[in-house]
Parts: sequence; C-alpha cells; structure tokens
Amino acid sequence: MFVLEFVNEWTGRTACALQAALRMSNEGFAQHLGVAKRTVAAWHSKPDVTPRSEMQDALDTAFDRASDSAKARFRRFAEPTGAPDSPDVVGDQVQALTVAIAVVVDGSRVLIVCRRGEDGGGISWQFPAGMVKPGVAPETVAIRETLAETGVHCAIVRKLGGRLHPITHVRAEYMLCEYLTGEAQNMDVLENVNVAWVEKEELARFIPLDHIFPPILEALEDSK
Repeated sequence: MFVLEFVNEWTGRTACALQAALRMSNEGFAQHLGVAKRTVAAWHSKPDVTPRSEMQDALDTAFDRASDSAKARFRRFAEPTGAPDSPDVVGDQVQALTVAIAVVVDGSRVLIVCRRGEDGGGISWQFPAGMVKPGVAPETVAIRETLAETGVHCAIVRKLGGRLHPITHVRAEYMLCEYLTGEAQNMDVLENVNVAWVEKEELARFIPLDHIFPPILEALEDSK
C-alpha cells in the first residue's frame, strides 16, 4: 500500500486530517503537538489557514512519528481523489471532515469492529465507519465501508442524525442499516483486529454507553 510520505505545506484542513487519522480529540491533539487547544479549534474553523513555520515543524514531526496505519488513514482523509466530481473544495467552500457510521442490525444482533490502537496494543470496539469524500453521499460511504471492512452487505433503513463526535471532534453522520447478506469477517487487517455480531443487550460490554449516540440506543430498542 502506498502511503503519503510528506506534506509540502500544512493547512488547517490537513492538520485536522492528521488529527482524525490519529483518532485524537482536540485536547489530545493539542497535547500531542504541544500547543493550545484553541489552536486546534482554529484549524477546524479556518481550514484554509497556513500555520506558522514552527507549527509546520511540529506537524511534520507528528506525521513522521505516526504509525503506517495512521498515515494510510491520513492519505485517505487529506488527498483529493483525482476525480473531477470529487474536489476537496466545492466553489469557495471547504468541506469539513465528516465520517459516515453504519449501525447494521440483523434481528437481535448488531455489527461492530475492533480497531487497532496506534501503538499496536490498545483496541476499541466501534461501528463500521468511513470518511466521506466531497460529492459522495454519507449513505453510500456507510454501505461501501461496511462491505470493505466486514464483508457484510447492508441497506440503509434511515438516517439517525449527526453530531460532532465527542472523542475525535469530527462530524459524524449515523445510519441505521439492515443486514442483507455476507459472512462477517475482518477484511481490513491493517485497521482492525476483529469483526463480530453482538447481541443488542450486550453492546455496552464493548462500547461504553456514554460514547454511543443516543438515537442509536433508541433505534436498537425500537427494533427489538
């Protein structure tokens, strides 16, 4: 897999892409770089800003020290696709980083994936998800990334809404999906450790309830 090796000049947008690739909150990313939290927040509000030279060096260092999987994520988040209908900038508007999250249900079960920690040790269970490129519908990303990560085909039932993710501070759009076909398996060994169907009643054993978007819990309760 090709991984972007360097960034010529950092902007607020690419700095936020690195933050998302490292899966850090604003506070965690600020501590990682040794800057104030308001500096990171400013990159989110002004994605076209060019950080000063010493900040460019700090971002270079953070990127150089990132794991190969984080660099691969950064490449997906930060680089244009090259397709004419998928620009990074639409008109004068820069699209904020957005992730589409699929909550796939099959009867009493829900599909989750186990992500690798950046140090190769820590893990966390999450719903299948993927970054939304400009010009691509979140619903399309949710279906496509679920298949790419787990081998499971699903269909959108309805949107559950969106929020600024409490940990990554990236915009998240949630989709309730129904299982169609396919055997759940780990299709992305670089990113994930495992893929599993779990009973809805046991979901809190894997993902803390206070991390789960409330409409997800309501939808799972309604579908029992």
